[in-house]
Amino acid sequence: MRAVTLSSRSEVRLVELPSRPLRRGEFRVAVRAIGVNPVDWKIREDRFIGLVYPLVAPRPLVPGNDFAGEVIEVSEGVSLRVGERVVGSTDPVRGQHGSYASEVIVRMDQVASLPDAVSFEVASALPVPGATALRALRIRHRVVAGDRVLVLGASGGVGLMSVQLARRAGAEVFGVCSAKNRALVEDAGARVIDYTEGDPLEAARAHGPFPKIIQLVPSTTYPLARVRSLLAPGGSLVVVAPEPRDVPSILLRREVSTLLGTARRRHLEELVEGVLAGDLRPHLEASYPLERAAEAIARSREGHVRGKLWLVP
Repeated sequence: MRAVTLSSRSEVRLVELPSRPLRRGEFRVAVRAIGVNPVDWKIREDRFIGLVYPLVAPRPLVPGNDFAGEVIEVSEGVSLRVGERVVGSTDPVRGQHGSYASEVIVRMDQVASLPDAVSFEVASALPVPGATALRALRIRHRVVAGDRVLVLGASGGVGLMSVQLARRAGAEVFGVCSAKNRALVEDAGARVIDYTEGDPLEAARAHGPFPKIIQLVPSTTYPLARVRSLLAPGGSLVVVAPEPRDVPSILLRREVSTLLGTARRRHLEELVEGVLAGDLRPHLEASYPLERAAEAIARSREGHVRGKLWLVP
């Protein structure tokens, strides 16, 4: 199989890897689209993820988690049929290579069936961003109709998912973004707070307090103490990309938490249902062929992607 490997921060290579035999309960998927997430390059650069990921992932290190494709081989104990369309996410803890490849090996609880009405490209934008947003909206305080939700960094993949899923739950959503992304975030269903027009946290205060705040921007930009002051009593602040300086708050303050957006079948089925209902509309910024994965990673690292990037094997 063709796969992208990371041997260092700067070396991204497209190589041929052998296809290993299936074990019981596994099946092989021919990948048609691959979602690009910041975690894909943070496995080499982030002080937390970059320490843990290489300890559990098989070598060579193949980045990526999210994929959509067609089943091409099944083992004993698998109820799927060859030719079925699926969307899913790989898991290095299970000894699986990442999704930047022409094929992946996964298990039943890692995928959901993909109806013909949902394209591979749209599906590949769902797993990690969608699971992260779903879990963020439900941890500590579960968002319900009538809640006010603040999303700091609303124009990225997780941000747009958070806005749309919160709106689907009946919440009123306020999204912090730049002027150039106003229309995108408003179309997702949020009232926009433009950070280029002044202090966005002070602007948000006029609409608070908030039972739920999802912080997708580093605390070097929005300090946690200031963000916490916008919470309603019993509210929850979820820090999706924590800095080392955030650890004391995450450990010692009940209202502050973090998470990893591991996608499982229950998440994926809910996300696909949202797409079919018209409530979830992933914004796809650009596609790259697999051999240009280095360019996609560089674009993601810039930190200003509007929605999602994806790769095509």
